[in-house]
Amino acid sequence: MHLNRRQKSDPEIPTSSMADIAFLLIVFFLVTTTMNQDKGIGMQLPPAGESKKIQKKNICNIWVNESGQILINLEDQVPLTQLRANIEQRIAANEKLIVSLKASEETPYEDFINVLDEIKLAGADKISLASPEQ
Repeated sequence: MHLNRRQKSDPEIPTSSMADIAFLLIVFFLVTTTMNQDKGIGMQLPPAGESKKIQKKNICNIWVNESGQILINLEDQVPLTQLRANIEQRIAANEKLIVSLKASEETPYEDFINVLDEIKLAGADKISLASPEQ
């Protein structure tokens, strides 16, 4: 009498559904992950093509060069710490003052933003961002 022995199968991990599991994990992480979006500079820009004639006495030009030096009306060099007080005095003297901020292309972004923040903190609500060649 012959006894039939069962053949032992080699233990294996079933891999047929691995692709499905990986796909479901990818979808899960895509759906549940949140992306932080940079808010940028909060300014309201005028509509395109709008231009007005402005008297020179109502414009205060501020220039920031590539080394971070700040010039007002290309005459007075002002440190960043005194810029806010200077702009506040000019706004008190002329309520229609428009602050025009210009920076060279090599100006560090951090310097530009620091100057823009000081202008806003000084109470200037009319700010013009101009390119250097204007």
